[in-house]
Amino acid sequence: MNFDSYNPENFYDEFFEASGQPRAEVKKLVDRINSFSKRELSNRQKAAESAFMQMGITFGVYGDTKGLEKVFPFDIIPRIINASDWNLIERGVTQRVFALNKFIDDVYNDQKIIKDGVISKELILSSVAYRKECEGLKPPKGIWCHISGIDLVRDDKGNFFVLEDNLRCPSGVSYVLGNRTVMKQTLPVVFESLPIRPVDDYASRLSDMLRNLIPDSVMKPNIVILTPGIHNSAYFEHSFLAQQMGEELVEGQDLVVMDDFVYMRTTKGFEKVDAIYRRIDDEYLDPTVFNPDSLLGVPGIMQSYRAGKVALANAPGAGIADDKAIYSFVPEIIKYYTGEDAIIPNVPTFVCEDAKERQHVIDNIADFVVKTTHGSGGYGMLIGPFSTREQQQQMIENIQREPRNYIGQPVVQLSRVPVIVKDHFEGRHIDLRPYVLYGDEIYVLPGGLTRVALEKNSLVVNSSQGGGSKDTWVLAYEPI
Repeated sequence: MNFDSYNPENFYDEFFEASGQPRAEVKKLVDRINSFSKRELSNRQKAAESAFMQMGITFGVYGDTKGLEKVFPFDIIPRIINASDWNLIERGVTQRVFALNKFIDDVYNDQKIIKDGVISKELILSSVAYRKECEGLKPPKGIWCHISGIDLVRDDKGNFFVLEDNLRCPSGVSYVLGNRTVMKQTLPVVFESLPIRPVDDYASRLSDMLRNLIPDSVMKPNIVILTPGIHNSAYFEHSFLAQQMGEELVEGQDLVVMDDFVYMRTTKGFEKVDAIYRRIDDEYLDPTVFNPDSLLGVPGIMQSYRAGKVALANAPGAGIADDKAIYSFVPEIIKYYTGEDAIIPNVPTFVCEDAKERQHVIDNIADFVVKTTHGSGGYGMLIGPFSTREQQQQMIENIQREPRNYIGQPVVQLSRVPVIVKDHFEGRHIDLRPYVLYGDEIYVLPGGLTRVALEKNSLVVNSSQGGGSKDTWVLAYEPI
């Protein structure tokens, strides 16, 4: 199996400038892959899949009748990002997370950006992610979005764009760490021959970031990861990170609030908890403040948080920056809080709440991607060129009924990379989710999760919609 017959077609291919012309950063990898026999490469792919099975690297698909857990699909041909491209990504994502943190703090406190007319109060207050209960909150050290996932795509010219921001409970970093472990075993000679930046220290950096939120006066800080439980689609990740960090994985029933402090129930009695990495959405976090029917959260935890007795990551209310209607204003948000233009631009976005923009989306719906402003996982989305007239008409009716809940974007012809398909290589579309930790400084994990649309011609990369992943190799310097 080799790349001789691989056809990049008319897309931006991250491996080949043209047929038989590999880009400089992947040439060594391409040469090595070409030296493998079909049997050897196939055996390495099977070995990688077996390793994933043994490691229990799975994800859940809600509503799947064939079984709750699936092994995460993986392709052993890594994606390589050269040093200059990564420098751009790192600067752009750092700028974005810094500005979004300022924005979240502002909208829950002084609301200067609203008073100055950059963004309307109505747009903020109408968001399902806006938490009135968080008004006046002052998180430790002014940080709201401690863990972020910023989804990036490349267009047909190779330019990077931000597709969306994830600042509530971004998932997927466990697959980044698992992918790297498997790849070191699967392609060790190639891995060792390239200057690949490490990702292995993510768990320790996550722990350090959480400890940064705890007052120095606490001598032996206690950190836990709060999970909704085994039925959550990302439960594997919750348990994996707890194990990697050496911290306790707890459910809401394991915690109790007494005298404004949070305690964990243990076989030896109660232990005070100082910081919580929560993987529970705001709505379910505290039934005395948000959803009174929630059985997943901890009664009184918001009072403890307001009193400064426990730190929460991410801060409740941070999801306001996830709203895809507000996403359309992020370039203006960056300019407002930093005085700079966005280093990485947004995909052009039309907010359907605006009558003129709504009509433009409706008139061009066959060429647009339409998304809900608060959706995730690829659900509730219409990809115009791949939809039927009936589906388009249904979406138009949805937009007209609830315009605030929808945005439209022109279809981006996502960049592609080769994947193994039976006994040959074919191009598949990809995106990238770099993970960002905001502690004493902003740290961007070098690489992130490359998601692959495994179905031919598909632009949907979400695992819940049939997507898989690749290991992402960021080069420390340009190849000679």
